[in-house]
Amino acid sequence: MWFRNLQVYRIGSWQLSAAELDEKLSKRPLQPCSGSEMQQIGWVPPREETHVYSLAGQMLVALGMERKLLPASVISQHVKSRAEEMEERDGKKPGKKQMKEIREAVTDELLPRAFALRRRTHAWIDPEGGWLAVDASSPARADELLDAFRKSSVEFSASLLKTAISPKSAMTGWLSGDDLPSSFTVDMDCELRSREDEKAKVKYAHHSLDSEEIRKHIGQGKEATRLAMTWNDRISFVLDEDFRIRRLTPLFEQETEEDQFEADFAIMTGDLARLLKDLVDALGGEG
Repeated sequence: MWFRNLQVYRIGSWQLSAAELDEKLSKRPLQPCSGSEMQQIGWVPPREETHVYSLAGQMLVALGMERKLLPASVISQHVKSRAEEMEERDGKKPGKKQMKEIREAVTDELLPRAFALRRRTHAWIDPEGGWLAVDASSPARADELLDAFRKSSVEFSASLLKTAISPKSAMTGWLSGDDLPSSFTVDMDCELRSREDEKAKVKYAHHSLDSEEIRKHIGQGKEATRLAMTWNDRISFVLDEDFRIRRLTPLFEQETEEDQFEADFAIMTGDLARLLKDLVDALGGEG
């Protein structure tokens, strides 16, 4: 199992063992939505039965969500039909208050029959290294997981990683010709945005970034907000201006192990810890 995205936090005051964390998370498991509930959030086992998978001091947890699928168009269709029946019966159209009551009644009637979808969000905890990384492309998904920790009485400090040199400044410099650290190479995707107008963007995909065209855009006042890179020929990724890492992809072939999950987790956590260290160093250290 490999994460696809990283929302990276620095954590402090982490005191819980894997067993202690499992005990806390197991008290707030994901429950199915009842007939009238639209959504439920709770912890799910990332593997087998326990709510914390632990290996060599590294921990993996998973937050689950179950959400009912009830499209607004379906509700509106039933509301319209109900309103037309009321108008035919009473001889006048329902008022604003009545329409609100009809919508609420229709929603309550349809929810028990709605399909439910489940998703999960994984997080990797490295207590010794001080990392918490959430496999999510959306900051809202990461905030959701941190909030679930708090509701589970898991107390620790967490702050988004800050570096001395902003990713935007460093990426712009690398595309302008500044030397990259030896462990990184620039790939073929980037996004450039104007300093003066955020809507003025240029995106390159599968395109050589070592060109006069790129440097011309930068000379005209554009900055790099996303850049595809490779670390040590092992992992490709896209770095954005907020130090969010997307499209993580291992580039090496993995041998089939008797326990592939354990092997993947060990390799992933080891590589990501080194990648994060090298990336922070490339950005001047932590700010």
